[in-house]
Amino acid sequence: MGIAKYEDLTPMQMDVLQEVGNIGSGNAAAALSNLISKNVEIEMAKVEIVGFQDAIDQAGGAERVVAGVLSRMVGNIEGMILLLIDRNFINSVISSFSSKPVNNLLELQEAEISALSEVGNIMGGAYVSAIGTLTGIEAALEAPILQVDMVGALMSLPVVEFGEVDDKILYIDKHLHIDGEAMNANLLMIPAIGSLEKIMVKLGLDK
Repeated sequence: MGIAKYEDLTPMQMDVLQEVGNIGSGNAAAALSNLISKNVEIEMAKVEIVGFQDAIDQAGGAERVVAGVLSRMVGNIEGMILLLIDRNFINSVISSFSSKPVNNLLELQEAEISALSEVGNIMGGAYVSAIGTLTGIEAALEAPILQVDMVGALMSLPVVEFGEVDDKILYIDKHLHIDGEAMNANLLMIPAIGSLEKIMVKLGLDK
């Protein structure tokens, strides 16, 4: 019996995804630290299957304005990664190359958008790399797209494209510290069901 929706995943299969989260967090911390020349520590990621509304609530509510960096997984693994970051996180990143803080997310400059897109690419790529480490399956990310909007609007993008996941996603709650200051970043990883099955088959965990 194959995987028709995320809720079909067994506890052992969820353990594998938790390990993807742990490896990805380690990769992301090292890469982000190198990019912004600051000490970055990421606590062990908590990976869970949640509904879109629950994910919206955990990210601060539908009307909270954040920056979303959307990356598509392509190649042998298909899907989408959406990183939601708030103004505190953005200013910590931006301060590595600019003394001017961001006061309004809707007024991001080209250099800031470029830097934040690279952050999204690095953090999303860390999880794609983790999948490759565990399974040997190669995948890649397309160039990321950054958009500033309310959480509810940003979350509508994967809802429209990945209705096959039955209104559920893999939610990675990330608690991190940049130079000792606590930050939150919400990462939503949405592999296509066929790709999720491919991962489990490769690991011998298909039903």
